[in-house]
Amino acid sequence: MQVTLLTGKAKPLTPVIDSAIDKRPVSQALFCSHVGLEGDAQVSTRFHGGPERALHYYPAEHYPVWQQWFEGMGLREYSPCLIPGAFGENLSGTGLTEETACIGDVFRLGEALVQISQPRSPCYKLNARFGHDFFSVLMQANGRTGWLLRVLEEGRVTPSASLELVIRPCPDMSVKRAGDIVFNRGFDAEGLRELAALEQLSPNWRKKAADYLAAGQVDDWSRRLLGPKAG
Repeated sequence: MQVTLLTGKAKPLTPVIDSAIDKRPVSQALFCSHVGLEGDAQVSTRFHGGPERALHYYPAEHYPVWQQWFEGMGLREYSPCLIPGAFGENLSGTGLTEETACIGDVFRLGEALVQISQPRSPCYKLNARFGHDFFSVLMQANGRTGWLLRVLEEGRVTPSASLELVIRPCPDMSVKRAGDIVFNRGFDAEGLRELAALEQLSPNWRKKAADYLAAGQVDDWSRRLLGPKAG
């Protein structure tokens, strides 16, 4: 499956928010290290980037869906943003969505070897990016979040590389199912136990599942989804 390779630099998203969410296609081969693509910036590194979140994949199939939604909501001025890279992804392609990709999937990407580590957790910066106060909430609820990957083997990747599945160790845990367990099912104890025990899942998400189980409830996500004003 061919993918487009994208990177971005930090710049103001609003007068008070900096972000590197606006990624653009690259024109030359880049080195993919354990913390991501050469030249790609991450802002708020507590929540973005690092070995478990080195790369972000977003399915290109979702763009026509969002285009229709934007038109229906009267957000046409933001439609030009809806091109690969708009959601902060480093990899964009067709043929793989949250329903068909699974936690732990290992892919060959050029010389690099990468693995799906967790679903992407939408945040309030998406609202600023796309001009709708609850865009992040909608993305979380409908599961069109994309996913994050760790880099198992470093190597160079060309601008239009192929993403080739090597192994699927967890065929019963799709990215969509993992996201739904945490975000969209209230308190799903059985599902949370599965996630807490899933070694291919990122340590942060495993701990999240274990903490929810111990507390008997899931977190309040309003601050992440709506920003500091919701805190």
